[in-house]
Amino acid sequence: MVTEIALKSLPFAVAFASALLLTLLLTPLVREMNRSLGMVDKPDPRRINKTPIPRGGGLALFVGVALSYSVFILITGRPPLQGAGVGPGTYWKLLAIATGVVALGYADDRFNLHPKVKLSGQLVAAALCWLWAGLGLTNLFPSLPSWIDFLLTVFWITGAINAFNLIDGLDGLASGIALIATLGMAGALFIVENPQAALFHFAFAGGLLGFLRYNYNPASVFLGDSGSMYIGFTLATLPLVSQETDSFLVSAGMPMLAMGVPIFDTSLAICRRSVRHLIRRREETSEGSDNVMVADADHLHHRILRSVGLNQRKTAWILYGITALAVAFGLVAMALRSRTAGLWLLAVAVASFIVFKNMARIELYDVGRLLNSVARDNGTSMRRRVARLSVPIYLICDIALLIASYFAILRIEGYPATAADIPPGLLVRVFVTFIALVAARVYQTVWSRAMLSNYLRLAAACILGSLASTIAVRFAPSIEASVIVGGTLSYALLTFVSLAALRILRPAVRDLFYALDCSQLKGRKDVSRVLVYGAGLRYRAFRRELVRSSAANERMIVGLLDDDILLRGQYIGGMRIEGTLQEAPEVINRLNVDTVIIACVVTDAWMKVIKEMLRPTGVKIRLFSLVESEVPA
Repeated sequence: MVTEIALKSLPFAVAFASALLLTLLLTPLVREMNRSLGMVDKPDPRRINKTPIPRGGGLALFVGVALSYSVFILITGRPPLQGAGVGPGTYWKLLAIATGVVALGYADDRFNLHPKVKLSGQLVAAALCWLWAGLGLTNLFPSLPSWIDFLLTVFWITGAINAFNLIDGLDGLASGIALIATLGMAGALFIVENPQAALFHFAFAGGLLGFLRYNYNPASVFLGDSGSMYIGFTLATLPLVSQETDSFLVSAGMPMLAMGVPIFDTSLAICRRSVRHLIRRREETSEGSDNVMVADADHLHHRILRSVGLNQRKTAWILYGITALAVAFGLVAMALRSRTAGLWLLAVAVASFIVFKNMARIELYDVGRLLNSVARDNGTSMRRRVARLSVPIYLICDIALLIASYFAILRIEGYPATAADIPPGLLVRVFVTFIALVAARVYQTVWSRAMLSNYLRLAAACILGSLASTIAVRFAPSIEASVIVGGTLSYALLTFVSLAALRILRPAVRDLFYALDCSQLKGRKDVSRVLVYGAGLRYRAFRRELVRSSAANERMIVGLLDDDILLRGQYIGGMRIEGTLQEAPEVINRLNVDTVIIACVVTDAWMKVIKEMLRPTGVKIRLFSLVESEVPA
């Protein structure tokens, strides 16, 4: 038994060991060759390294893996690749394309090619994989049109190449993540009982481990574009080669989980740079770059590096751990097969939290700046365009919500409606309700300044529209009444909730971006920290003005004071009531306040008391008031 297992494992061990040893031998030679050619990364404000380090070491990785594996399959006579996506000569065709990718990357390491030149070369390589090597997604999705298959294949390969190109910013990061991803994809093939398809995975893992010996912190050589592009290309094409026609996890799920960190980082980079590009154009500032393809220092590894005190090893291991967890989740999901619904739900929840947490401080903050910039645009043409678009947008969204509510009621109430019943019933329900909304002047209301009466009018329109449409259906001979008659009240409630939520969304988003602004302002020393005295209507008016002008404001509310002792410790508008005026000196000292805003009605005598109490603290005192005065004739 042991002998049989050893014999079956021998090819994998040989493929792994030969690539490992050859890469270990070649990397120092390539490192010194590149140093003599002047291919050295010198320290600069964006780079992490403090000493000049040769780049372009990915050439050693490519030669070590390609040469050792090619010799291995020629000697043993084994098929080089196995899988549903393999055709005659696929390996040698992919080897030729990979050579071109490495040559392109090595040229960039040597001559610093323009980003558009690199992207063009990557697109050509990805297109050749589909046109010449025969790779694609048709084995997984047989009904996929060929032109869509081509576009998706090119997008996947090009995206993976750039994802690893962008993540390669720390010693050993890209090569370590690639090693974990490769072993994870190999493990997936073993689970589906297709181990022979994982032979190249082991050779590639051996090469990565051999290179990591010199690339791990403190690194003596960098992958460069030649190495990072080769890694991305290989990890993108491996699942296309070994894809299983009846397993989505092996063909798409596991590769995306294994490469989750680079994919997520690349998506954030595109979002971040695009938004900053728009901000630069709108505000005509020198912040950032006007070129979306220019690198920045806000990648995931940069953020984690700053949070752990510039410790490269700790940062790399954090990202290794995230990748390993994603791979482990995929393998467990595959092993459990159909019993993974709860596991997937938990993973989605955790991933959503991580995504929002990572986006909130930078990407969402930049989006908020852009939206605030648009909102503060006083140009007449811009204001006219916004005014013209607001009503059509509400109309389109409302109709979509009315239709969605109709189908939701059918599903919730369990009505046995046939395909012939739904269209006429839907038309009557939506049309009559929409007429009720128009009659209630819902589309003449400025919802950003709506009051309770406006929402009551919206509720009345939804109820009357639902009742009227029910009556219309009841007496329409061509429509089965049971389709919607029973759901009258449910439909009215659902439409009101959805339409009201749409109209509340705008101020909610504004408050969200104000909260993000505050999180950014906390780290600045030039921001005025404001304590508000009075938690009534004037405070809410003052806070609303701060929210509306948050991007142009350099003040941040840090707490509230109110003389109603029952409010102590409560939260109003997201701010905690710290105590009464008597406790102001202690609160000011604890929260490092420099300005007190009085947002309540005070008499002259009480103002003197306030001044006497706050004078020892040295804070500024300002009065916020809503004053009505007579205009002289």
